[in-house]
This record gives sequence, structure tokens and C-alpha cells, in this order.
Amino acid sequence: MKINAGLTGVLAGLGLLGSLGAPLQVSAQETTTLKVVGHAALKMLDPITTTAYITRNHGYFIYDTLFAVDANFEPQPQMVKEWSVSDDGMTYTFTLRDGLAFHDGAPVTAEDAVASVRRWAARDLTGIRMMKAAKEFVAVDDRTFRLVLAEPFGAVIDALAKPSSLVPFIMPKRIAETSPTEQIRDYIGSGPFRFVVDEFQPGVKAVYVRNEAYVPRDEPASGLAGGKIARVDRVEYLSFPDQQTAANALTKGEVDILENIYADTVGQLTGVDGVEVQKLKSSNVPTMRLNWLQPPFDNVKVRQAVLHAVSQTDFMDAQIGDPDLYTICGAMFGCGTPLATEDGAIQTAVTPDYAGAKALLKEAGYKGEKVVVLHPTDLASLSAVAPMTVQALRQIGMTVEMQSMDWATFLQRRNKKDPVDQGGWSVAYGSWNMLDLTSPLSNLNLDTRGPDGYVGWSADETLAGLKDAFAAASDPAEKKRLAAAIQARAYELVFYIPLGTYANVSAHRTGVDPLIDSPVQVYWGIAKH
Repeated sequence: MKINAGLTGVLAGLGLLGSLGAPLQVSAQETTTLKVVGHAALKMLDPITTTAYITRNHGYFIYDTLFAVDANFEPQPQMVKEWSVSDDGMTYTFTLRDGLAFHDGAPVTAEDAVASVRRWAARDLTGIRMMKAAKEFVAVDDRTFRLVLAEPFGAVIDALAKPSSLVPFIMPKRIAETSPTEQIRDYIGSGPFRFVVDEFQPGVKAVYVRNEAYVPRDEPASGLAGGKIARVDRVEYLSFPDQQTAANALTKGEVDILENIYADTVGQLTGVDGVEVQKLKSSNVPTMRLNWLQPPFDNVKVRQAVLHAVSQTDFMDAQIGDPDLYTICGAMFGCGTPLATEDGAIQTAVTPDYAGAKALLKEAGYKGEKVVVLHPTDLASLSAVAPMTVQALRQIGMTVEMQSMDWATFLQRRNKKDPVDQGGWSVAYGSWNMLDLTSPLSNLNLDTRGPDGYVGWSADETLAGLKDAFAAASDPAEKKRLAAAIQARAYELVFYIPLGTYANVSAHRTGVDPLIDSPVQVYWGIAKH
């Protein structure tokens, strides 16, 4: 088999050269290894200190959750055996399942659950709101814990079942007591796979082996809920430098699954012998964040100018390319979701409003301050949006500098609040599963905490008050009215700019089960035949 030099180097680093020339074969005597190319490079391992999906996916390998959403997005007990709520809705009591144990053999206790939820709740918007409403959250005995509310909060179970960034994963108490602002250094969970620390190559390969002691639920797997049964002995979670190299490896049978592929690769792999392309039900929304702390985007008129300069059609054509795979939609809570509305959206027009943008810049008194755009080069789902942004901002007369870096560096750099001449930034991005955007309470882009909040550091008392009213409301029509008001205010101040919605697509070798129809890619229940 002829191997190009670039691919040879990559595969050698991943330890795959021994399998070249023959599709992967398994027998009853062999260790069954599933080789998955993740959607990004995994370097950060603490799922509570970053919203990065690659770290979230790592979390689902090794941690379990108290509740989890099923295929219909309904919360179901997971580590919890049974729970009850008092008639006044103010006291929740939970009991853990029998047989739960961490990978070091220690039993999972109520104190572990309480400590883990507390650490998560210190960082997560829904968790913060839940704990603000709480009067008491304590372990009652080894397997029972209790939450007593001081004020009504009807989303307790939804919060504990939160499926995506940030996920309330359960860790041993000694690890969960790590400050929520510091990275954990011990990766012990109780999930269906164990993390092999010694084989971790940051940004290259992570290895997980079956947790033989895991006790799955009796129900069939459904979404992120039900029985989590590891059907392979070992998963190698790999990072490749580009989609083409990964597609070549899949075609040759050197890897089993590509977690996400994009329009060009979909066309390349469709119809290839031995490969199956799978369009997933989940969808993603790339978003633009502007830095409210530093000039020029501390000026709302300049932020509004950027909104006018953006056309979702341009961004989706640049990033996705195939109109069959994307949707133009201004709904901050997701296209087609119960709270979807177009109130305030203008970037859904076919062409950008450059004249309006220039007028706003003039009104703002923009004096040519440099705008630094962060460009993640190795995350295929975002690699084209930064160059598109630069083009749009230069079109309206802004001074723009694009700074390129890998995804892990991007995530670290995005946390810097400094001016641009001291390593800060002006424009950054996120790529969100729609599931993370559907509620005003959990949509992190609507954070109103300013310097203490999510990157971009947006703040507004009016929007915060509207979110409080939404949390207290129970009538669906009133909640929808409030959601529309929240979105209109968020567009007025430009909390963030949705850049379009695209379908997620995966590919796998024939003989490997398709990915579970889940809002998050998980690898229990998948076998090689």
C-alpha cells in the first residue's frame, strides 16, 4: 500500500502503522479496540472548567450523572435510584442506586454527589441559579441526599440532567473539593470506561478501557439515559491534523469512526466501499462573541455595527458550503425549538447591511482601534468563520488583525481579559450544540455577570431581570413572551451573534455500529462485528 509521507508521520505518532494494509479484524480472543477520531484535539481534562465539547465528551467516557436526558430530551434517573419532592415543591430527596463505585474501588456516596454538584453549580449558570434558590443541600446518609429550597425553583431535575456544557458529572468528594477555578489532576470517575492516564498524549490520543465493575441500569440505552454498556474493551480517542487525513484513514480501515465530518468530506466519503455516512439529528450553531471589556466593543454602537455587517448566508457558505446541511435562522434559542423567535435578528438577511454598519461606526466615534480576531485553525467546525469575520469588518472600515492558533490555545487565550496589545482579544467564537441554547437560563451566551461571567463578559440588569421573571414563570405563553423579550434585548446590546445552524454528520466503517442517536456523541453501546 502506498502511503503519503504526511500521513505516515501522523499514523506513526498514533501507533497505527501496524494496521496498515488490512481493515481492522476482531476475534473472540482479541482485545476489541474502537478507534475514534474526535472532532477536536483533547488537551484539557476537567469538564467543569471549560465549555469545550471535546472535554465534555471525555467526561461522558469516565463519569456518570445523577440524571440524564433520554432520546426525547426528557430527564430520567441515572445514578439516582429514586427521588421525591414535597407537596410544596420545596424539598427534594434523592437515593443513589446500589452497586455504584468509582474506578479506584471506593463506593459512590451521597457526599460525593453533593460535593460534585456544588463544584459544578459554582460554574454553571443553571447551577448558580439553583444554588441561589437553595437553603440546604446535604448528605443525609451514605446513599441519600437532600435539597431544600428557600425560594421556588422548578428546574431542579432539568438542572441535574443538564446534558451538555457544563455537565454535573459526579466525582469523588476529594476531587470535587478542588476549587472550581482550578484544574483537577485526578481523573477518577464511576462511568462505563476508565481513563488510562499513562497513555494520554495531549492533543494526540486519549485511551479508555472498559470499566468491568460498572453496573448499568436495566433500561435500554436512550439518548444519554438508560443502560450504559461498554461493548468494546478499549477506545482510542484520536486527533488528526485535518479532515482529509482522517478521511483517508477511515477509507483504509485504519480508524473506525470519524466523530464529525463536514460538507467536503461528506461528499468524499459518500458511496465509498466499507464506509457509512451518518447524518445525526443533532445540530450546531457557531456563535460570535465580542469582548465587552475592551475598546472598541465596550461601545454598544460598535457592537451593533458588527451585527449589521454579518450575513449568516456568507458565514454558512464559507464554513459549511452545502445549503442542504445548513439553515439560516436568527433564533437565539434554536431553530424550531419551543422558544424560537426572530425578534431582533437582522443578520439573517441575504446580504449584510454594510451601509448601516458604517453609519453606526460613525455614530459611535470609532477611531480605528485595532480589533484582534482569534482564529482556531484545527477545529474544522470553526476554522472558516474567523477569516469571514475579518473580511466583513474590513469591508466596513475597521482595523483588523487575525491571530491563528490551535483550539486548545484558543480556549486559554479566550479567557484573557487584557487589552489586545497585552494578549487580549476582540472577537472570539463558540460552537454550540443547539441543546445548550434552548433555555434562557442555561444559554451561556446570555450571561449577564460581566467580568465574573462567560468570556465576552456581557452585563445588563434589564436582561438579568427578564431571566429572573422567566425562571419564576410557569405559564408557557408567559415564558414564551419573556423569551422573546430576552432575545430582543440581547440583540439590541449584541450579547452574541448566531452565525447559522448546521446538521452534524459522522462516518464509520461498515461493521461498526452507528453512533447512538444522542445530542452528545457517546461510545457505550457501540460494537465492532
